[in-house]
Amino acid sequence: MTTASGGSGRRWALAAVAATVFCVQLDAFALNLALPGIGRDLGAAGGGLRWVVSGYLLAAGSLMAGAGRLGDLYGRRRSLTAGLAVFGGASLVCALTPSLPVLVAARVVQGAGGAVAMPVGLALLTNACPPGARARVMGRALGIGGVATVCGPYVGGVLTEAVSWRAVFWLNVPVALVAGVCAARAGESRDTTAPPSVDVAGLVTATGALAALAFLVDRGPLWGWSSGRSAAALALAVALGFAFVRHERGVANPLVDLVLFGNRPFVALTAAGAAANAATVVVLFAAPLALQGPWGLSAPRAGAAFLAPAAAMALAGPVAGRIRTADAVRVMAGPWGWGRCRSASPPWRRPCRSSSWRSPGAGPRSGSRAP
Repeated sequence: MTTASGGSGRRWALAAVAATVFCVQLDAFALNLALPGIGRDLGAAGGGLRWVVSGYLLAAGSLMAGAGRLGDLYGRRRSLTAGLAVFGGASLVCALTPSLPVLVAARVVQGAGGAVAMPVGLALLTNACPPGARARVMGRALGIGGVATVCGPYVGGVLTEAVSWRAVFWLNVPVALVAGVCAARAGESRDTTAPPSVDVAGLVTATGALAALAFLVDRGPLWGWSSGRSAAALALAVALGFAFVRHERGVANPLVDLVLFGNRPFVALTAAGAAANAATVVVLFAAPLALQGPWGLSAPRAGAAFLAPAAAMALAGPVAGRIRTADAVRVMAGPWGWGRCRSASPPWRRPCRSSSWRSPGAGPRSGSRAP
């Protein structure tokens, strides 16, 4: 495996990955508050608007599993640059879209670009740093991503009300361009021990299983969880999942080394991270709509509710990179869970002030779990 040499390459890699994470995360969470404006301008109803968000998430979630292989085969810097080009180009199409179908199609392409850029960029940064500095540098990059995640609703609300919902997509273009320029200055790296071919069967079955599961989660509430369509989507996801596991056990160069799942700490941390990310996504997508709906807040005021956890995450990310012991991680995990549970009750059932002090409690723990 080759790595970037010198501090200059590491700094450019950090700048590229920080800008990439910021751009992708900001876009994912800024759009919710822009949906009403999109519906008015493009004449779209609620059902059609769902696909503006769902199309992006389906593409990103289903393709991310195999995206890291592109960096192994073609180089991480090259793959990151390509992913950013796709993401930025699709953002430009979104900003100029004349109709809802074009917007949804561009969002799917945008999700595919983000699915490549995120894992490949993090791999580039990891291999650009010496082992002793990786946790600290990753904490900085992911802390910036956490800020973008929580600031997304506020930025989306302000841009939508002050300019237009199209400004949310225009913002991605210069940020993606800056990230691409920084990536071009970083050192190239690739896994020289990786097989020269792609595990196509593993990639297809894994992507299909994730896509079917994501589609079920998205459409299940509309279909009904006990409906035939929900059962068919679940059966397809399970069948493809079993096919993936069976194939990976018998292939010489698997897409995913299943031996990792025999490592109990790896399984525990992966499960905890998945649960934490799921909780974060649910809150950040649902809360802005609740604030605008039952509470009747304007888009900027609804987004401003997330500024307190954004500040906490900005401070916690770099600090978390220095936490190296299991005991320290456990110390942070307890308060993080408390903060999440305290902020989990429906916001319309409690005064706005109670939400404001609970949100910072979740913020630093979210920043600390990322590395």
